[in-house]
Amino acid sequence: MAKTNLEHPASLRDYSVPRLLFIQLRPKQWSKNALLFAALLFSFERLSVAAFLHTLAAFLLFCLVSGCVYILNDYVDREADRNHPQKKNRPMASGQLNPQLALAFGSLLLLLSFASAIALHPLFAAVLAFYFALNVSYSFKLKHVVIVDILVIAAGFVLRAIAGGIVIRVSFTPWFLLCTMLLSLFLAIGKRRHELTLLSEGKGEHRKVLAKYSVALLDQMNSIVTTATVISYSLFTFTSGRTIHLMWTIPLVLYGIFRYLYLIHVEKKGGAPDRILFEDKPILFTVILYIISIVAIFAIFE
Repeated sequence: MAKTNLEHPASLRDYSVPRLLFIQLRPKQWSKNALLFAALLFSFERLSVAAFLHTLAAFLLFCLVSGCVYILNDYVDREADRNHPQKKNRPMASGQLNPQLALAFGSLLLLLSFASAIALHPLFAAVLAFYFALNVSYSFKLKHVVIVDILVIAAGFVLRAIAGGIVIRVSFTPWFLLCTMLLSLFLAIGKRRHELTLLSEGKGEHRKVLAKYSVALLDQMNSIVTTATVISYSLFTFTSGRTIHLMWTIPLVLYGIFRYLYLIHVEKKGGAPDRILFEDKPILFTVILYIISIVAIFAIFE
């Protein structure tokens, strides 16, 4: 069988029901939840098998709960998706997956996920529940509200960072959470700019909220957020209470941001940050080098 996209396969006719349900969870989106490992990375001295397993469990639960949101969203939009050139290939819209079965599967998965989250850590379960509610609100209402749509996307990443700290019982400095929010805003604004550019060229999906944006506005917002991100991260390296040698990672952050700006403005990319992470080698290499640098700095200087 020819290789197909797990998110929007061209044909689902030969797929079994379990595989269709797995595709419905949109596994390619799960890379966004890797932010839960940030707490583990910045708490290197607390690294243990137990801490890693707790973080891994939290990562999987976030993946499953976000998958439940996709199931609910696709269930509601299945009729409209059948008229969309790409979305018509989704399991429910294509008619290959029974909508009631998918909804029942999602409901059961959601209950099991919350039960597991409570067993892992009650406060983590509360954050996960808020994340689910926020995503449902975004899918049905908030994604149509100008500026709020971008802020909600950023809030989702901040919740991931907080959840990662909760499960291994560490707290973050306000600067780290601010950096997470600003970087998330940077990516969300880039995504909206890419969508708006495609729309002006007569391509891509039309989001209602795009009519309220302009390229000039998004560029101005990105300029503010980029400056704030660099300043906040620099302050974080000096005020986090960790070794001051974290400052050596600032050039990597600068390069990563500048490279992404290059991809947005010159290569006309930025519509799928999770895809760019794996497809753009300089970005991927920078992220890997950043992780190695953090571990090395903590191992040597602390």
